Amino acid sequence: MTIEKMMVGRDAPPPHLKVAGIKKRFGGVEALRGVDFEVARGEVMALVGDNGAGKSTLMKVLAGAHVADEGTFWLDDQEVTVNSPHDAGGLGIQIVYQDLALCENLDVAANLSLGAEPVKPGWKFLPRFLRPIDDLRMEVKAQKAIDRLEVRTLKSVRATVGGLSGGQRQAIAIARAVGAESSVVMLDEPTAALGVAQTRQVLNVVKRLRETNHAVVYISHNMRDIFEIADRICVIRHGGNVGIWNTKDTTPDEIVVAMTRGIDEAKNAV
Repeated sequence: MTIEKMMVGRDAPPPHLKVAGIKKRFGGVEALRGVDFEVARGEVMALVGDNGAGKSTLMKVLAGAHVADEGTFWLDDQEVTVNSPHDAGGLGIQIVYQDLALCENLDVAANLSLGAEPVKPGWKFLPRFLRPIDDLRMEVKAQKAIDRLEVRTLKSVRATVGGLSGGQRQAIAIARAVGAESSVVMLDEPTAALGVAQTRQVLNVVKRLRETNHAVVYISHNMRDIFEIADRICVIRHGGNVGIWNTKDTTPDEIVVAMTRGIDEAKNAV
């Protein structure tokens, strides 16, 4: 089934990232059964489904952590190949996993440049990995990333990550993804286990990603968060597509029914 045929929502913007017919099998388990998915620049696409529906597998395929057994990828209508995280990163596709992968003993600036630290220019006779880090450039780069997402609760980019709140850490992980010259940012349960105030911080950052013209994929079980920030909602079930809804044209009850019982039941749910 093509993504056009399964479309429930209307007035969909042109996709920036689009995949079709994605299949992934792990031994005898068919995790993805020909999934179609798309997300446009300047929108937040929620990806939802019950436990085991295939959400995380699809995200990892998009991020290159898993290689699809079948399927095609397009970026702005140009067919591309994603066989590794390096491929995905080169295309501007970044993922923020639940564990965030931050180094708690380092400060914010160091985390935002981890693996791509700016080095001082006067040491070209040394291999790059032996050249001294340009701390000032690293700090300026980090501050620009934080300012771009308007993370107002962070007092200094020299603060050690281990001393930050959960919401601040999530914002740092998102800022790192944005700072990697990305156009697609995927967020896996970014508000899980966060308090009310910290969740608000993260949702505000996600809204800023829409304003910076990123294509955002947002996985969450929290319907309140989804209906606050998502423009469209893609439901998958048992490794296959159920449909895509415009958030303004549906209800949490309809989405929950689609997740658990399928599209025919969802049409009759409300």
